[in-house]
Amino acid sequence: MRKNVIQLAMAGAAGAALLMAGNANAVPSFARQTGMACAACHTVFPELTSFGRQFKLNGYTLTGMQQVQQGASSSSGGLKINEIPPLSAMLQVGATHISKDVPGEQNNYVEFPQQLSFFFAGEITPHIGSFIQITYAQPDDKFGWDNTDIRYANHATVAGKDTIYGVTLNNAPTVEDPWNSTPVWGFPFSGPPDNAPAPTAGTLLGSGALAQDVAGLGGYALWGGHLYGNLTLYRSAHLGQDAPTQTGSTNTLDNFAPYWRLAWQQNFGQNYLEVGTYGMYAKLYPSGISGNTDDYTDTAVDAQYEMPIGDHLLSVHANYIHEKQHLSVTNPGNDTKLNDFKLNGIYHWGNRAEAALGYFNISGDANAALYGTTNGKPNSNGWIAQASYLPWQNTKLTLQYTAYTKFDGASSNYDGAGRSASDNNTLFLQGWFMW
Repeated sequence: MRKNVIQLAMAGAAGAALLMAGNANAVPSFARQTGMACAACHTVFPELTSFGRQFKLNGYTLTGMQQVQQGASSSSGGLKINEIPPLSAMLQVGATHISKDVPGEQNNYVEFPQQLSFFFAGEITPHIGSFIQITYAQPDDKFGWDNTDIRYANHATVAGKDTIYGVTLNNAPTVEDPWNSTPVWGFPFSGPPDNAPAPTAGTLLGSGALAQDVAGLGGYALWGGHLYGNLTLYRSAHLGQDAPTQTGSTNTLDNFAPYWRLAWQQNFGQNYLEVGTYGMYAKLYPSGISGNTDDYTDTAVDAQYEMPIGDHLLSVHANYIHEKQHLSVTNPGNDTKLNDFKLNGIYHWGNRAEAALGYFNISGDANAALYGTTNGKPNSNGWIAQASYLPWQNTKLTLQYTAYTKFDGASSNYDGAGRSASDNNTLFLQGWFMW
């Protein structure tokens, strides 16, 4: 019964949020639609600028492109669409070296492609836009549905303040967020393949365990350019099957899982600060659709700081998730707590290069039956150093090094077979191309 935790909620703290490849909310179809360079919305993709955040909150609908119009005005049922469909593509190729060979696996692993994605990303109507990604991944050898965010956006005056409000339909908690401090769009933005060593433990939100396995419908608003709020309800939407059944479904949500988000953003001269909180409550059936559930309560705080330095920029992101687990099925009688902390700083040389350093720490209650580690502890921590060069705004070459100081509860002999945390240190080289 460890399957729920190991395969879903604990896919690895270095999984989707820490070491997983595939995050890309920077697509050239947005540039073609707006008539602006990628640098208008991004420092170094996929990090968003202030304008990029506004573009997303306004439903991806800003356009400078010639349009096809017919009949009544667009606000009263007429036709108004861009002449060129909002299509883009992404290619990632990578090579990975592990400090010490993983038993039974060939080292110096090459992925070509690591990922190949196609996007439908841009305005659908004057108030509705989309970010839809379909991805081919080498380990799966097939295309699959990836990050998706379809939204309606509009403006109103509330208490004398301009307010952006809208509705989001998406398939991954935090994919709707406009900041780079929450899991889906967070540092390091891409990383080694799934076969690279990664910690066992991870929070439900931090590991991206529900990504592409749910459908969420929510509302959001940005009041006066400062106060942001979002509430989304998620329901299981397993790919590759019909309605969940008692005998054929795993990790199915009991009814709806609410996700909430509050944030405040403020400029101090040229400096920018965002502080916020978010969280989720989810009840999951590890198997079937009835009976006892495994319950997760994630509560998080985050911050993002940006400071211009001449023509360059320093950005800092912090994220902390505290998770309470009441696992009546997977681990009855043992309520546990898990913490996931990340901090990183990125120095940008304009839009041509960046250097980054990030720290990550996963900690929590010891429970050998839950985590499967030798000493029962989930603790893992380490550093990620990364350098990227962009010869063009849609081409990024990245060298990344992950150094573990603790892995699955120990610094040395964590697996009982003599393997040390540092044996999992990972060097990763990636080419990332957008068109």
